[in-house]
Amino acid sequence: MTRPPDVPLDRVCIVMLSAVGDSVHVLPVVTALRRHRPDAHIAWVVQRGPHALVGRHPAVSAFHVVEPTAGGLLDLRRRLRGERFDLAIDLQVALKGGLATMMVPARAKLGFDRARARDANWLFTTHRIPPGPRQHVQDQYFEFLRFLGVPPEPVTWDLGPRDDERPWQRAFVARFDRPIAAIVCGTSDPDRDWLPERWAEVCDALDADFGLQPVLVGGPSDRERATAAEVIRLARRSTPHDALGSGLRHLVAILDASALVLSLDTAPLHVTVALDRPVVSLMAQADPKRSGPYRKYHDLIVNAFAEPGDDPARVIWERRRGRMARIEVRDVLERVQRWRDRYAGGAPAHDSAGA
Repeated sequence: MTRPPDVPLDRVCIVMLSAVGDSVHVLPVVTALRRHRPDAHIAWVVQRGPHALVGRHPAVSAFHVVEPTAGGLLDLRRRLRGERFDLAIDLQVALKGGLATMMVPARAKLGFDRARARDANWLFTTHRIPPGPRQHVQDQYFEFLRFLGVPPEPVTWDLGPRDDERPWQRAFVARFDRPIAAIVCGTSDPDRDWLPERWAEVCDALDADFGLQPVLVGGPSDRERATAAEVIRLARRSTPHDALGSGLRHLVAILDASALVLSLDTAPLHVTVALDRPVVSLMAQADPKRSGPYRKYHDLIVNAFAEPGDDPARVIWERRRGRMARIEVRDVLERVQRWRDRYAGGAPAHDSAGA
């Protein structure tokens, strides 16, 4: 069905059980729905990890935190018993999103078209958006809004930091006598990671040549901590600060206070874009046109994904593995120099972050 479902938008439930990065892309959807229907009840079925980032978002009326297990989904059905939604929007193309959508009591359930849905996800919806081109993940989510007649512009995330998070941010920044350059040095996928010795060279240059304090950020996993420890060990002219495992909301505060962020292809990249902080993104496995920084800082992308024969207008959805070693230190530092030339004048002042 290609026409919008003939239902009101008084009570809407978003289903998104994917990782943190995709949850960041959901935020402009819920802020647009809130602008369109200020009095609507907007719920979000979300996993515990992303909820730590987006919980308490002002555009969301209620969060239903669930783990995508048989027990977790049955518990979701029990918790939603007695609720009634006009519309459920399944923004996922995987089975767990469809199963969660099945548990939501809604008059209409909207999902991706059959061509893009995986795991027969389309079986769990009553309506589907029309087939569309392969494009940035954010634009794919906006297809749902346009289908419903909801304008996605202006694109806003409203991610924070919140007022009650500003004191922590100010105390963190006060540790340093120079502006911060936050470095996302690890991911959940080793194939997207960069070499620690190259990160160490970048840290030394940020310190000695650009007057920036390198701050390593990311998750608390053993592998990420080992990478950070190796970067610190190999650094010769700088003392990178280890802020891994600070938590997602503190990560928001650190990225917001940073003059510059350098990030692998992972969730903090999208958080940085949402905060409108300049970001040097190291992309190799996925097409930046699909999952890179949305609409911003494309001139700071280090693109090791592209091949000479690629169509620049075509978004490529294949994964290209084993390519991060193509990125040299000089590639990253050239983007840092470009940041200084084009953006540094608008960087947050060191002594006024959070003011």
